[in-house]
Amino acid sequence: METERHPSTARTMLLAAILSAVVASASTFTVLALVAAPSPTTTAAATTNADAKLTTSSSASTAPATDATTIIATAQKSVVTITSNAGRVSGVGTGIVLTASGLILTNDHVVAGGGTLSVQLEDGRTLDATVVSETATADLAVIKVGATDLTPARLGDSSAVKVGETVLAIGSPLGTYVETVTRGIVSAVDREIEVRSDVTGQPTQLSHLIQTDAAINPGNSGGPLIDDSGAVIAINTATSGSAQGLGFAIPIDDARTIIAQAESAA
Repeated sequence: METERHPSTARTMLLAAILSAVVASASTFTVLALVAAPSPTTTAAATTNADAKLTTSSSASTAPATDATTIIATAQKSVVTITSNAGRVSGVGTGIVLTASGLILTNDHVVAGGGTLSVQLEDGRTLDATVVSETATADLAVIKVGATDLTPARLGDSSAVKVGETVLAIGSPLGTYVETVTRGIVSAVDREIEVRSDVTGQPTQLSHLIQTDAAINPGNSGGPLIDDSGAVIAINTATSGSAQGLGFAIPIDDARTIIAQAESAA
């Protein structure tokens, strides 16, 4: 999936970032950091594969308003922790379950580097994973684990997102505190930033991002930003290392092409 590139304007944010890949460290080295962090080694176990079609729904037309604890408990069932291991370098990110048969959406920088991947599920199981589809230019990837009983996330409509609405971020900050929930608002939409991963050293310009003040920390990359109905409206991707409450997420609508590709390939 190609991401539209916008010319520089007064509203364009051009910030550099480096993904920290130092074992047992969550350091970020520049103004903006791709949100992934190292983690202790995890033992992975392989299982069998199964296929299932993705179900999506509009956040505006489903899931009536309910207690926040119920919404969070439901959403957490579809959030996983992803560990990548490439020799001496390991890292941790977060993923969003797309299908019962094991398709999981995350950031490309979480799985880039050619190492082995393992996924820790909400129920504590750890499974091997493989990359099904990825696009570095949009920083998105879909991976697959061998399972038939996962709980798919409910995907919302990011085109309907408005500044000021309440959002929740779920992920594994520092690769340790799994299923951590933070709360904030949509601070702005249609932001543009420039990031660079130390895996490739190449800068990537990301557009159409949702800006939020919900706390996003190293290890949250690839995790869901959900609305107050529990629908996923974006994928948490980057945060500022020099300012508080400055996080960015890729709208879920921008991920639909790579999701469709993964469904076809799986």
